[in-house]
Amino acid sequence: MFDHTKYRPFPAIQRPHRQWPNQTITAAPQWCAVDLRDGNQALMEPMNVIQKQKIWKLLVEMGFKHIEVGFPSASQTDFDFVRWLIEEDQIPEDVTIQVLVQARDHLIERTYESLIGAKQAIVHVYNSTSPVQRDKVFKMEKSGIIDIAKAGAEKVATEAAKYPNTQWTFQYSPESFSSTEIDFAIEVCNAVIDVWKPTENNKAIINLPATVECAGPNVFADQVETFCEHINRREAIIVSVHTHNDRGCAVAAAELAVMAGADRVEGTLMGNGERTGNMDIITMAMNLYSQGIDPKIDMSDAFKITKTVEECTRIPTHARHPWMGELVYTAFSGSHQDAIKKCLSIQDEDQPWDVAYLPINPEDIGRDYQSVIRVNSQSGKGGVAYMIERQFGIEMPRWMQIEVSQAVQTYTEQNECEVDAETIWSIFTEQFIHEQDTTRLTSFETQFEQGCEKIEANILIDQTIHHIRGEGHGVIEAFCEGLSTLQGKRIEIKQFEQTSMGRDRGAKALSMMHIQIDNEKYVSVAMHEDSVQSSINCILGALNQYQSNQKQAA
Repeated sequence: MFDHTKYRPFPAIQRPHRQWPNQTITAAPQWCAVDLRDGNQALMEPMNVIQKQKIWKLLVEMGFKHIEVGFPSASQTDFDFVRWLIEEDQIPEDVTIQVLVQARDHLIERTYESLIGAKQAIVHVYNSTSPVQRDKVFKMEKSGIIDIAKAGAEKVATEAAKYPNTQWTFQYSPESFSSTEIDFAIEVCNAVIDVWKPTENNKAIINLPATVECAGPNVFADQVETFCEHINRREAIIVSVHTHNDRGCAVAAAELAVMAGADRVEGTLMGNGERTGNMDIITMAMNLYSQGIDPKIDMSDAFKITKTVEECTRIPTHARHPWMGELVYTAFSGSHQDAIKKCLSIQDEDQPWDVAYLPINPEDIGRDYQSVIRVNSQSGKGGVAYMIERQFGIEMPRWMQIEVSQAVQTYTEQNECEVDAETIWSIFTEQFIHEQDTTRLTSFETQFEQGCEKIEANILIDQTIHHIRGEGHGVIEAFCEGLSTLQGKRIEIKQFEQTSMGRDRGAKALSMMHIQIDNEKYVSVAMHEDSVQSSINCILGALNQYQSNQKQAA
């Protein structure tokens, strides 16, 4: 049943001297958002008036200058929405609304009725041109298709003349352009151009739809480049493209089309549309932004964009949606997390963004760094360390990062879960802070004499006070010497790090130690306002762990 032989490869255009592969995009194209028309017609439940108004408001706020608002001749809801925009003065001076209409006289007349009073508008007329449409749907020769296109163009111009107070722009689409023989597509469009006779000061738009994406984006680029070379009055034409995503390449096709000469791109926010969707304007615009190109639309509030689109289309945003998905700036891999942490720590605000695994700064679109690194059983020390540093201001040395990440990994494996910063901190304190168990410090005094640090301290062990004395090159060494004598065991500091938990005068000192007691390894953490007592408590915390192990073994 799964038989590939029933399909035929789409014929490529022979262009041995194609130029578009040598081009680069240096500026954003003109955008036209079609969420309110193409996007709306693809919904299981079309938008109601309130939802349409929300999408309209969002598109205007984002800075779109061309917005296709409906098919007023085919829908009373669309007709009424166009009237609301005009009569309630909802259209900014620099925004032009666009409406779609088939090349039929009565539909064109109805379309112009919906636009009465508009200051400027684009009337977008179309008819199908592909062989399958000609032969199997309309059963027409090429000449009949050209006649429909010319008649539609003439009617659009005639009706426009009845409303001289509106600044009109005419747009024509040979529907299924990408499936149409390129020579015939050019012939049809030239026939329309001959009717409209656009000039450099009064341009027409020729929109080239990949109504169904039937070949790779390179083939579409060849089609667009060929079209731009042979279309009449090129200087008076805005070449627009409208790609669909049947092969998953709508954004790539639009980008290559711009390289091939297209001036304008139609699409929807987040790619909603027929079948697999329209060209995703957000993705293409963010692609440009990530290359240092001004996209000419504002995408700084990712949450607002996704929330509005979700509410109005009832389609959730995929967690891996390019640029806007919940997880796209998240690293679970330990090596990724470590690289992100290191890059962020040295990223200079005055220098170009250069952070591993993060093509842009998530803050640019309203994200914060709490969502950059998330931790589960696949995560490493870098992610754990980043979250503790970001949330609690604690910068751990590498050896401590390893200890904490191992404890976190054990927890996530046992519970089969992801952990947040608060849970990591809970694991951290439960695993490493033991300073208030059976052994604790009650008082101490230090004295420095003849290059030697001396300490006298009282410690409580199982409800009994013990007095110790010790000396060494520092307080920690002196305390370990006295404690070793009391316990009759060798206590040795292998690693020690102390940092401040905050910047104010009342900030606690946090001590982290790798300690050996009778050649057994213990990792201990302690916090106290006094840095010396923090260190002593850290040593006693390790002793508490040792004593607990001895009791369990007995």
